[in-house]
Amino acid sequence: MKSTGVAATGCPLLTDLYQLTMAQGFWKSGRASLEAVFHLFFRENPFGGGFALACGLEDAVRYLEAWRFQEEDLAWLASLAGPDGRALFDPAFLEFLRNLRFECDVDAIPEGTVVFPHEPLVRVQGPILQAQLIETALLYWINFQTLIATKAARVCLAAEGTPVFEFGLRRAQGGEGALAAARAAYVGGCAGTSNVYAGRHWGLPVRGTHAHSWVMAFESELDAFLAYAEAMPHNCVLLVDTYDTLTGVQHAIEVGRRLRERGFELLGIRLDSGDLTWLSRQARRLLDEAGFSQTRIIASNDLDEYQIARLRHEGACIDAWGVGTRLVTGWEQPALGGVYKLAAVRKADGSWQPRIKVSESAAKTTTPGRLQVRRFQQGEQFVADAIYDLDQPEPEHWTIVDPADATRRKRIPDGLPGTDLLVPVFRRGRRVMELPELEAIRLRAQDQLRRLDRGVLRLTEPYSYPAGLELGLHERKLQLILAARGLTG
Repeated sequence: MKSTGVAATGCPLLTDLYQLTMAQGFWKSGRASLEAVFHLFFRENPFGGGFALACGLEDAVRYLEAWRFQEEDLAWLASLAGPDGRALFDPAFLEFLRNLRFECDVDAIPEGTVVFPHEPLVRVQGPILQAQLIETALLYWINFQTLIATKAARVCLAAEGTPVFEFGLRRAQGGEGALAAARAAYVGGCAGTSNVYAGRHWGLPVRGTHAHSWVMAFESELDAFLAYAEAMPHNCVLLVDTYDTLTGVQHAIEVGRRLRERGFELLGIRLDSGDLTWLSRQARRLLDEAGFSQTRIIASNDLDEYQIARLRHEGACIDAWGVGTRLVTGWEQPALGGVYKLAAVRKADGSWQPRIKVSESAAKTTTPGRLQVRRFQQGEQFVADAIYDLDQPEPEHWTIVDPADATRRKRIPDGLPGTDLLVPVFRRGRRVMELPELEAIRLRAQDQLRRLDRGVLRLTEPYSYPAGLELGLHERKLQLILAARGLTG
């Protein structure tokens, strides 16, 4: 398995400065080894949808495996000065970093799993200095790839089984972003990518046609099509809308006839502008009448899940979709908004002391404790998720409470089988999880989506999947909130 480029470096400088200033503070105050628990989670489903699709864990794992301060890292940190001109970091602290090795336990929800707001996607337990230093990097990979995998899943759901190809390299936020987006889009259901580097790096199927410039480089559209067919007879897909689309279809049919004489087939035509519903219907009619019923019609042109759903509803005759900008950028939501919050610290007697951040917004008040997520299912279908505290006895009867609205509660029927979602990834800094192949992650995502109620999968106004705090955890959280506000006893 491979990772994106920066993940393989394990460079601890992939962080925000305040992580390092806090680390020096923990070290100077003698609290560097204080055992703590952090959770990575998000508060709202992206794109106004009903779910998210966990992604990005492999890059995070590869990064943590290689995580170590190198001499050049320490030399650069030593060069930093504070506002008063003096060295920002104590030389003795930098010497401490030189010998630092990753020693945390990490548990995570596997990639390709459907997840919901407030559920910990990652739980980190270990020395607080280390757990704090890795925050930014974990968020960097999990936030972006989860966002894009979710977007891809929505686009593929709208396509209803017709293949979707990721065409977004030229519009992505940099090379690293394009590489990660291609991977995440494949996890989310895309059938391949136009990104050749991602194809080589991740082993993804690569697809592409030709540009308008190819057609414009010849004296006529027909000459351009004939030349392309000569160059690529076994992979001939023609872009027909450089001048007049339906005339382009007629030219493509002519080329298709000549290909058949040589023992090849016209694989497809691509529509990249205009009224795609009307044009695709007319193109399908022309192709069928000419005996090219197997020639596929591929559509592009700033597509997203809403456009695809509309086109399918209108009866567009489109067999495959190329989706670029609105997929790899997240378009209407540029970030997932995942956060990483302290939830407990180990006391001197070995017990865990829960910690909570209180906010005026109920949704932004954190959940204390060492958390796990249990998913209950009835038959093949997922029915509810309970977030619970590992250090408390499991309840005899499970009731969950919405973290954002305590009046919304659900009793889970007794006897339903449940599975804990967070699984061990690292123990004392050593990886214990075997990383799955990308194809297995993709298949897991498809299976997970199949197990959700179709109302949860709706593009707009989806059904809210029941995911909440176990009742006892909710009540302990409430007591901590009251105590923090001085409203107890």
